[in-house]
Amino acid sequence: MKTALIFGSTGLVGNTLLRRIVDNPHYRHIELFTRRNVRIKNLNVEVRQIDFDQLEESAELIKGDDCFCCLGTTMHKAGTREAFRKVDFNMVVKIAGIASRNGVRTFIVISSLGANSSSSNFYLRTKGEMEEAIQKIPFEKICILRPSIITGKRSGFRLGENIGILFAKILSPLMLGPLKKYKPIKTKVLVKAMMKLANTNQKKTIFESNELQELGRV
Repeated sequence: MKTALIFGSTGLVGNTLLRRIVDNPHYRHIELFTRRNVRIKNLNVEVRQIDFDQLEESAELIKGDDCFCCLGTTMHKAGTREAFRKVDFNMVVKIAGIASRNGVRTFIVISSLGANSSSSNFYLRTKGEMEEAIQKIPFEKICILRPSIITGKRSGFRLGENIGILFAKILSPLMLGPLKKYKPIKTKVLVKAMMKLANTNQKKTIFESNELQELGRV
């Protein structure tokens, strides 16, 4: 019976993870780290309202067994490259460093399909740099997930994203062989994969979207 730490619970993946992990027999307690106070009607969940810009002030709270980092923003929402990097690189790496220092054994983080520190694309380059930084931090187990387009019910309307999801769904049956990793992945499938990775022995570190599809279907 373990303690899970969840960062990014207001997003699509983090929120789905929270709703499913409360019924997972591997966990007796869930620590939820949020910017604002959130009311959760579950005795196994403790909400920790913290200042993500001052993570060291809350460092003593970041203790447990498995840390699920679902933090992430978009270039559109962030507004600037600096603001995007602050969330998707700085905060993620800072959380990992504190968690490792406090004895957290497993760190699972959402990256992106195509993440590459040498990419000319700023988004993919930032994700790739995050992955490399995380792998330098000592944990018993690190799982870096590279999902394709994630489908699920999101809060708010995003025209461009919705169009991309629609086309991905239409083309999905044609994505075979090497193209399998480009198939859209359902949120619930991704979350199942996350929990399975946290509770099984894994020799790998990076998991592509097609691998997550398989893990999440079992």
